[in-house]
Amino acid sequence: MKNAFLGSLVADALAMPVHWYYDRAALDANYPDLDGYRAPLAQHSGSILWRSHYEALNEKGDILHDQARFWGQRGIHYHQNLAAGENTVNFKLACELYKQVRAGGAYAEDDWLELYIGRMLTPGWHGDTYLEEYHRAFFTGYAQGKAPRKCGIEDEHIGGLAHVPALVAALEGETREEVRAGVKRHVALTHRHEGVLRAADCLARLLFDIREGMSVRAALLVSGSDWFSTRKASAWERLEDREVIGRILSPACYIDHSFPAALYLAWKYSDDFGRAIVANTKVGGDSCHRGAVVGALVGLADPEGLAAWLPSLLAYEIVSREDSDSSKAL
Repeated sequence: MKNAFLGSLVADALAMPVHWYYDRAALDANYPDLDGYRAPLAQHSGSILWRSHYEALNEKGDILHDQARFWGQRGIHYHQNLAAGENTVNFKLACELYKQVRAGGAYAEDDWLELYIGRMLTPGWHGDTYLEEYHRAFFTGYAQGKAPRKCGIEDEHIGGLAHVPALVAALEGETREEVRAGVKRHVALTHRHEGVLRAADCLARLLFDIREGMSVRAALLVSGSDWFSTRKASAWERLEDREVIGRILSPACYIDHSFPAALYLAWKYSDDFGRAIVANTKVGGDSCHRGAVVGALVGLADPEGLAAWLPSLLAYEIVSREDSDSSKAL
């Protein structure tokens, strides 16, 4: 299962410079070569930071820190401070979750919430300028005095799946049903949306199917049928990826389109990790968070393809060191 987690990190890091590009002409002009990790340009022509707003109520809500000054400005890249091969904030949190569970040997909601709050309130812990709605809502509630378990919202975005591969990998050794229950509890802390919770459970089931020997396509037929039609996918395969994810399915972040779009790319490129994550990146939109699905499924199925992307992934050494330390502790 670790390969699924690493695959999600690779897919996010590759997509990071073009995250939330909906103008594909601009994407192609600004990043003509997307076959490897790239640092982002300072400017992002489609950035919505100029019309985004977040104001911390007090120090318990101060999660933007020195990045607050960029909000309200036009053209600012969401991930302007990140280096090539670096992960966005949701996947940095996934690494923290993985390390915590591996070190402790179990998942506990309150332990995670304490770590989540501590990291997000630490200036300089991450370099992202933009933070998703669920973070802002959570820390608004926390600043108002709500208990951490009460700060989640009914967020319907695929960003809610970013931690699933990490948690499934960290809980290696537990049963399928135990892991599914843990995934549901974890995702519900921030994303109470029924569709996101169903998608998280579907992703967990698919990962178990693949680990137990099924191909990606067979797993999708067995455990993905409530989200994905292999009959439709066979017809779509004759079309360009940008037509499928653009005209038929939206490239945006809403779970009802983004999760099927991610499953489609995993189905189409099921035996080639590199092609899968590059295709995910090039269709634009919420490519980082679709990457949690595409990278995890195909990374688990194609470990040799995944291996080629690991040396330049900045989080790889951190994850590998944690596994080594956990093994020594055991």
